[in-house]
Amino acid sequence: MNFLEKITGSDMTKAMKDFEARAKVLPAEYQTAWQEIKNNLWIHGDFTGRNLMPILDSTLELLEVTSADGQSIEEVLGDDISGFCAALVGDEGAKSYRDKWRDQLNKNVARKLGGLK
Repeated sequence: MNFLEKITGSDMTKAMKDFEARAKVLPAEYQTAWQEIKNNLWIHGDFTGRNLMPILDSTLELLEVTSADGQSIEEVLGDDISGFCAALVGDEGAKSYRDKWRDQLNKNVARKLGGLK
C-alpha cells in the first residue's frame, strides 16, 4: 500500500469490493448475516476503519468455509450476532468509537475545568 492509497482510502474501497464479491456467492442467510456483521463491527472501528479490515476478512473466510461445509448460520454464529461481533473486537461491552471520543472529551473538559480553579 502506497502513501496515496492510504490517504485516500482507495485500498480499503478495493478490499470492501472484494469482500462484497466474495459474499455474493454465499447462501442468502449467510449474506444477511454478513450485512449484520458489517453493521455491528463498524461501530468498533477507529477513525478510518482500517483496523477492522483483517477482522472482516477473517469473518468472511469463516462464513465461506462453514457454508461450504453445509452448516446453518445459527450453528456458526448463534442467535446473537452483535455479541459475536463484540467478541471479535474484544471483550463483551467493547467501547465504540463514540464511547472513546466521549471519554476523551470528558477528560479534556475535566482537565480544563480543573485548571480554571
